[in-house]
This record gives sequence, C-alpha cells and structure tokens, in this order.
Amino acid sequence: MAVIVGSGDFRYELVENWAQIPDGWVFTQVGAVAVDENDDVYVFNRSEHPIIVFNRDGEFQRSLGEGHFPSAHGMCFGNDGTLWLADSGDHTVKNFTRFGEHIRTLGVVDEPHENEPFNRPTDVTVASNGDLYISDGYGNNRVHVFSPDGEYKWSWGQTEREGGVWDGDFNLPHNIWIHKDLVYVADRENHRVQVFDLDARHVETWTDFIQPTDVYIDSNDVAYVAELRNRISIADLHGNVKARWGRFPTDEPGMFFAPHGIWSDSHGDLYVGEVLEGQRLQKFKRL
Repeated sequence: MAVIVGSGDFRYELVENWAQIPDGWVFTQVGAVAVDENDDVYVFNRSEHPIIVFNRDGEFQRSLGEGHFPSAHGMCFGNDGTLWLADSGDHTVKNFTRFGEHIRTLGVVDEPHENEPFNRPTDVTVASNGDLYISDGYGNNRVHVFSPDGEYKWSWGQTEREGGVWDGDFNLPHNIWIHKDLVYVADRENHRVQVFDLDARHVETWTDFIQPTDVYIDSNDVAYVAELRNRISIADLHGNVKARWGRFPTDEPGMFFAPHGIWSDSHGDLYVGEVLEGQRLQKFKRL
C-alpha cells in the first residue's frame, strides 16, 4: 500500500527503496542532502563514502570526499557549481568540485577557535555576489562572512544578552540559507528561524518550529524546514506553515527519526536525510 503524507497542495507519496546504494555501503548519519540543476542528488553522510551521488531515479552515479570528512554536517552549491561542505568534526569548511577535486579549505583542520572561524561549523550558503555565509553553530553561535575567494570579512551573533534572548542572538545556529538576498538561520535551540538581510539586520522571526535543523527554499518561494523533533514543515516566506507531518521518533516509512537535511528537486519531489537512530534518506514524490 502506498504511503501518502502531507496535506493540501503539498501531498507526497513515499518512494520506497529509492536509493540504489552499492552493496556493502550504508548511509551513516545523513547530515545534508542537495539537488543540482540536473536533479542529481548529493547525500552528505558520515560513512567512509561522505558524498554519494544518485540520479533522480535513485541510480548510483559516484562517490567523493573519501578521507576528508570526519563529521559531515552541511552542504550547498556555489555560484560556480562547486560544492561547499561544512564539517563539524574537524572545524573546517571545504570546497570540492562535483567530481571530487579538492579546491580549498577554510579554517585549519582540528584547530577550533573561540568566537572566530571556526568551532564546529554547521552549514554554508552563498549570496548572489559570491560571498559565503557560514553558521558556526556548536562552538561559537555565530555567523561568519567570507569573500568569494575565501577571505574572512566579518561576523555577527551571540548567545544571549541581559534580559533574555533577542534578535540576532543564537543558540546553536544549525543551518543557513540565502534566498532573494535574505539570510535564513535555523536557530535550533531557540526553536526558531531568524531572517536577516545580507548586512545582518534582523527582518523577522519564525517561531512555530521545534529544533529546526535545516531550511531550504525553492525557486517557487516554498520553504522546507527539517526539525530534529522528528517532523518536517512546509511554509511560505513568512514562516506560515502550509503542511507538516511527523512528530514522534520512528523508523516507520514516511515518518522520521531526527530529520537533519532537506531539499527538493525541479519536479517538487522532496528528499529528507535523518541522523541519530534514523540514518537514512527518504524520497517523497509530489502528487
């Protein structure tokens, strides 16, 4: 029997056993997923094969990044089509071609820095001018900005100020995404998504989320939010939820155990990666 999830305009059918992973390989803690312009799906996970690439039909294409990533966490495509990958284990953000050539590393491997880049970074996104915005979540609670050629420019964020938690304060900025020159930060332990302009001026806050781990916004202005508390939400550009499912931890097909990465393809199909006990990637076909 088909597994149907979602509601309203956002209904999906689970594509069971979608990923045709090579024999003996496994997904280990899927930190992130990303889909390119050809609808190839890049799965960033913590196995010995960090980046595993599939086509839209789930057929294995290649792997890359072996030996470079002790703790795969966040991923995006650069404006030049290369991959930017945040590793929360070795305190770096690395740049690779889609076929595995290492281009550069930001930060120093195994050297954490307090308040400066990096201390267990979580994700990276790229502005239209090529600037890199990097969430430095587990150790620093900050966002750092780099030039397109990897030169550090400036940072913002802190944990809290006198009187409480305010706009621009973070408690584990877990993911970052830029859409139409606005910066969306999944402020995980404050249970919110904060929105800023490119100069870090606060625009608005979305509050109807539980430990948001990842925000992806597609070309149709649809926001997809993965939440560590075992659900995903689909919202508009002001955080108004249009559909959501999941809530209690389970490995039941179509439900979730700790969603950590989310992305959609050109057909509106949805890909969700899970960590903790989940350790899988699920594909949902848009109906």
